[in-house]
Amino acid sequence: MAGSAHGHTPAAWTGVIISFIGFCIAGVFMVAANQPGFWAGVGVIVLGGIVGGAMKIAGLGMPKESAAVAAAREVATATAQARS
Repeated sequence: MAGSAHGHTPAAWTGVIISFIGFCIAGVFMVAANQPGFWAGVGVIVLGGIVGGAMKIAGLGMPKESAAVAAAREVATATAQARS
């Protein structure tokens, strides 16, 4: 498991679920040789990205790392490497 909470947000989960549904739709219609249905599925995939991005902008995604946190991480990494 990752040491961070990368991707564990409502925005990420919603975008992935919508995109997954779009992949399923596109896959079914690709096998059925139905081009309009396939492109509708691709549209749902794009919609998943748009919805996830909009939710992130609305504050439901991971906040960006501040400069202070990045500097503290670098100091901690350098200290840990010096001890090794």
